[in-house]
Amino acid sequence: MQIFIDSADTVELAALAATGLVDGVTTNPSIIAKAGKPIFPTLKAICEIVSGPVSAESVALDHDGMVAEGRKLMAVAPNIVVKLPLTMEGLKACRTLTEQYGAKTNVTLCFSAVQALMAAKAGATYISPFLGRLDDGGQDGMELIREIRAIYDNYGYETQVLSASIRTVAHVRDAALAGTDCATIPPNIFRALYKHVLTDVGLEAFLKDWKASGQEI
Repeated sequence: MQIFIDSADTVELAALAATGLVDGVTTNPSIIAKAGKPIFPTLKAICEIVSGPVSAESVALDHDGMVAEGRKLMAVAPNIVVKLPLTMEGLKACRTLTEQYGAKTNVTLCFSAVQALMAAKAGATYISPFLGRLDDGGQDGMELIREIRAIYDNYGYETQVLSASIRTVAHVRDAALAGTDCATIPPNIFRALYKHVLTDVGLEAFLKDWKASGQEI
């Protein structure tokens, strides 16, 4: 499973990318606005930090506007993925950008399996189902991942499932078990993935015993 970081903080992204465990980055208008810097220099810096896919979202609402913005975003770097909303205009733009301009696309704000089916038919490179937001509304977000996985496998769609709106380490685990291709997670969740209290306890015991032995390596 590929792990993406959901952030536009270039300092933090550089630190996490140094682990060699970051496969890509996702952004959205809210994340870019929070970074407090102009969008194009920020995206360029992110693409220099991470060689994998970097999702950058259009803010237009109509097909022509999305295509125009998508082409501008694509010009930033070869690893830019144009992010589009799961609307009729967004799906039309997905088809145009994919077929006419060779863009990689990420169709976002997916909340149902049939929406994911439509995105795959439109040629999306990635589909982003929002787990946490479904959970917030009392629905089972992980069931959506299982449904999308089954539909894509049934028909051989190449669109990759990119689990988004991940709030916990358990979300990452369950998404992996459900067969997601990728998960995009906040930096704090990424840092929590390798942690376990028994790991810390075991390491402390090993080092205590080694120190008592008086040996060196």
